[in-house]
Amino acid sequence: MSALPRYVPSSTSLHSAPWRRSSFSTGMNNCVETADIGTGPLAGLLAVRDSKRQAGPALLFSATAWENFLDTLQPADA
Repeated sequence: MSALPRYVPSSTSLHSAPWRRSSFSTGMNNCVETADIGTGPLAGLLAVRDSKRQAGPALLFSATAWENFLDTLQPADA
């Protein structure tokens, strides 16, 4: 597994990333947004930010780490 960068970029440095949010989200900015980072030194990572603080920091995840996180959210009987 490759190491993740040792810094968390400001979301403004990811301004051209294709940010998206769940279709279940309301317009109240009470959700998270994700973006696949396709180019540059962060290519291949997934960025996650708070929709209320779009210029704030973003957390970075490898695809495997994000999938593992999502798996923990699934009901045990799913």
